Amino acid sequence: MQVHSFHIPVMGIGFTIDTPVKVAHLGISSAISLVDDILAERMRQFYSIKFNLPFQAISHNQEDSRAKRITAYLDTVNTIVNKKYTEFKSLIAEKQDDLRAYIALLPTSSQLRTQLEEAIQKKCSDSINKIIDKYLHPGSIDVNIMTKLDKENYKNGEKLPTEFNDAHAALRGFANSSLSSSIVLSAGMNARLYTYMEQFDDFYPNENGHCKKKIILKVSDYRSAIVQGKIFAKKGLWISEFRVESGLNCGGHAFATQGYLMGPILEEFSKNRDHLREELFEIYAKALEAKQKPVPSEAPEMKLTAQGGLGTHEEHQFLMKQYNLDSIGWGSPFLLVPEAVSIDKDTIELLAKGTEEDYFLSHVSPVGVRFNNIRGASRDTEQQLNAANNKPGANCTKQFIKLNKEYTDRPICIASKEYQKIKIDELNNSDKSGADYEKTYKDITVKSCICNGLGVATLRSHGMDTKKEGNGVSICPGPNLAYFHREATLAEMVNHIYGRANLLGNTDRPNLFMKELSMYLDYIEEEMESIESPDARQIKSWNEYLANLQNGMNYYHDIFSFKENWSEAVAEQSISTLTEYNKRHNKIKNTLTKLSSPVESL
Repeated sequence: MQVHSFHIPVMGIGFTIDTPVKVAHLGISSAISLVDDILAERMRQFYSIKFNLPFQAISHNQEDSRAKRITAYLDTVNTIVNKKYTEFKSLIAEKQDDLRAYIALLPTSSQLRTQLEEAIQKKCSDSINKIIDKYLHPGSIDVNIMTKLDKENYKNGEKLPTEFNDAHAALRGFANSSLSSSIVLSAGMNARLYTYMEQFDDFYPNENGHCKKKIILKVSDYRSAIVQGKIFAKKGLWISEFRVESGLNCGGHAFATQGYLMGPILEEFSKNRDHLREELFEIYAKALEAKQKPVPSEAPEMKLTAQGGLGTHEEHQFLMKQYNLDSIGWGSPFLLVPEAVSIDKDTIELLAKGTEEDYFLSHVSPVGVRFNNIRGASRDTEQQLNAANNKPGANCTKQFIKLNKEYTDRPICIASKEYQKIKIDELNNSDKSGADYEKTYKDITVKSCICNGLGVATLRSHGMDTKKEGNGVSICPGPNLAYFHREATLAEMVNHIYGRANLLGNTDRPNLFMKELSMYLDYIEEEMESIESPDARQIKSWNEYLANLQNGMNYYHDIFSFKENWSEAVAEQSISTLTEYNKRHNKIKNTLTKLSSPVESL
């Protein structure tokens, strides 16, 4: 039984890399990014010194160094969390003030809280110890892999086998660790990586039906869940959780759906959850039997969670109840909580001062996917200044996003000096001039070195050296953070989630569903403006997108018309907003109809 009804999702490369060390002993689950083994090695050294643990550096030149570094770091985190958990249990068992402070963090309706409060009233210390032993356990130390960041690696000029690709090595690092937790797979399918998972026994059930390592699949629509769930089931691998994330109203990289909105997606998951579980179990059981692995007597647990854009207790409660969720991810608001994440003071101040206009979907990521950002991020400012001084591009030191083979046999990063020099030379030899030239130049040089930038705040927060990485910080907050305006303690943020405090003040904040809808309308307007002569296929895609948005708006009208779901103010504001967005949607559709006519007549 989990202690809390929220979890802290992965954020960037470094912001949650040591979050379990900070909060897992309190029963709060979180996820560590496995992109950067260099940062992981530095953090292992830092924490080994802090907690007086043995440390032996793993050199980059050592065979399989990436996987070994990740394993070593995860084992170190696991050791520290278990140590802190044991000490914390003893502390709250012995000191009532600390026990009461911990109880105050728990959900009001939690069984652990109720039983502890009753034991305190009865002044029964033996009962308190038994309750703590039975119900209090550490939050899960989960890890996250962006499956598409699977760069090929070389040694002495020779390409290494696939298992030494970045994502494969990260997976191996987790699989070989002492953790009993989950790996979150995000950013789409990677068939080779999924097949590679079959090699590790920890992903299969033991005689008791327990998997030491579990799989969480981050998805943005139900169809993807079915397809990928079956792929894994046929391999004898079980998806223990489908983690639904808003396509646009999130932090980090934004993977827009074809106009499918979060509410209807969760509705579809919720209605079909039991059927999906049984359908996948039938395939899963056959695959395990074929592999001569233990077959559970019944379908294992299959959790449903969600994240992206939540900002109030009311929204938290609605999603939990309406869609029968097991947990909800609260990400970006925790960037203002240094007790939970690793972030420097300057970046906290930037985030706290940010308004709606400051948070935007940028093009800075060299992954080639839109990237949630805030104006004034120091890494972007630094890179733009360099470009203005005819020094575009970054030194590609960490090389995690070397994905482009446009001009080279081996992939290079499009944020690198090497790539941008080639592109600018090409531009200079073209016939572009004036505004057209400036736009193309900006499109090339806007790409930023997020490999380094997303770890600098972590290093700075711990007083560590950033000479190799540079001083500039990349940050990837969701737009929801525009409504939070100050640094908060862990207790304040937890109380905000559970409705016992309000960190929003009098901020006029739209409901999370309305915010996401506005972003999807913005997205298609921008896309339609960027393509001067769309072909029939593009117009058909836009029409499908708008049809899906209309279905979503109809769904939301029903949801907010049933006022028992929401406070009167939220329901009325959302219905009014929907009316305006319907007009906006119709205007876009009319524009598309005019575009369709000449295409159809050809």
